[in-house]
Amino acid sequence: MQGRGRPRGFPLYAPLRSLPSLPRPRQSPSPRCSGPQRLSLPVPPICPRWTKGLDQLSTRAQPLASSSLHRNYCVVCAEVEWLTMTQELSFQKFIEQSDLLEELKYDFNEKAELRHIETQRPFTFNYYKNVPERNSKRYQTLGHLLEQYIYELLEKVCKLQRVYIPPEANEEPRSFFFMSERALTNHHSALLVLLQDHGVFRAGQWSQQAIIHHGLQHGSQIPCIQMALQAHYDVIVLNPNDNFVDLKMEKECKGLSTQNTESSSLKMVQTESFFSLQKPLQCIPKRCSNTPEEHMAYIWDYFISKTEGKDVAFIVHGYGGLVFMDLLVHRKSEVMSKVYAVALIDSQHHVGHQLGSDVQLLAWIKHHCREWVTSSKPLNKPAVTVLKKEFPMVSAGTEKHDLAPSSSLQSIFKYFKKALKAKTNINFSHVPVVTRSSTKI
Repeated sequence: MQGRGRPRGFPLYAPLRSLPSLPRPRQSPSPRCSGPQRLSLPVPPICPRWTKGLDQLSTRAQPLASSSLHRNYCVVCAEVEWLTMTQELSFQKFIEQSDLLEELKYDFNEKAELRHIETQRPFTFNYYKNVPERNSKRYQTLGHLLEQYIYELLEKVCKLQRVYIPPEANEEPRSFFFMSERALTNHHSALLVLLQDHGVFRAGQWSQQAIIHHGLQHGSQIPCIQMALQAHYDVIVLNPNDNFVDLKMEKECKGLSTQNTESSSLKMVQTESFFSLQKPLQCIPKRCSNTPEEHMAYIWDYFISKTEGKDVAFIVHGYGGLVFMDLLVHRKSEVMSKVYAVALIDSQHHVGHQLGSDVQLLAWIKHHCREWVTSSKPLNKPAVTVLKKEFPMVSAGTEKHDLAPSSSLQSIFKYFKKALKAKTNINFSHVPVVTRSSTKI
């Protein structure tokens, strides 16, 4: 929600429960890549904006937990339950351990916006006058520090677990992703999977550029994760752009790590897009995560597909839409049976090239997918384009690709709630009614 500040008096952070260890996934005999948690958020008082006009709710007497309507979905409270910028979680802590302390005097303020700690001005790229290489290096360093900071927020604030893949590859570079405590074991909640766009950014980010220029509220996935956990979803945060180790960048960033970060996580800075046709010789691919498609397929095979009776929803952004369609084609029956809704945001998929003329798949996406596209129209207004007519399309409420995820979150969660309710009603309608005559032998 852009342009809205935080109401005073709302708590921002509270300590959360510790997480148990994850079960090791079973080995699969298939020729696929070999391999082988729920959060209780701080509870604020009822949001005044939510209760305005609702006489049955009291802003003073009723706690949030007593209102199932408010507890299940309130985008305002998900927005205001934000981070306390304490010394422990301060971004400045990461910068202080780098060798660019003077050049990067930035931290996030109470609105989660990146500002200069002395002048309170936004980030300036042209720090070194007429020296583009040094400015680019400074920007790249900032991106690496943001990557590590977001990882810490995912673990300490959202209480997600970092899961390395493949788990047995201890002596080689490997990727990882994040998931909530009971993502694999809680059969009474839906599972939300976040699949980001392509780029140099990693898990927990919709857009690195949006984080730097618009703040964590708009560029990070943390508001989305908070909303999901508040609505009792379990969450899996994918890391599709963590595809290889850049040895040159690893060497240059040795002084940028925090004391609590594993040496392997230093290897996750990618200076070029995975679309590059010629990767430098010092780049070593990560097994089972060479491409976003392989990363997605591995986590589906050894984690998501192992969840019994769990309803799965996806939020995919940009190139993530193409990756999901690739998964749908190669895991057709599994995806069609487990996934109940897909929210595509300004997606780069191509139904004609990827799905072809498969009648089953075309019918499935028509009923289970909806896309939010960049548009000048208000949020959720129909926005049909000439090239895409395969499933419903609505406006994301912004014309900027990087801001589309944060702008459309409220609409997306309402869509998920409606889709899950419809699926539940259909399941109940298929349950046979036992009559007296049907029990006779």
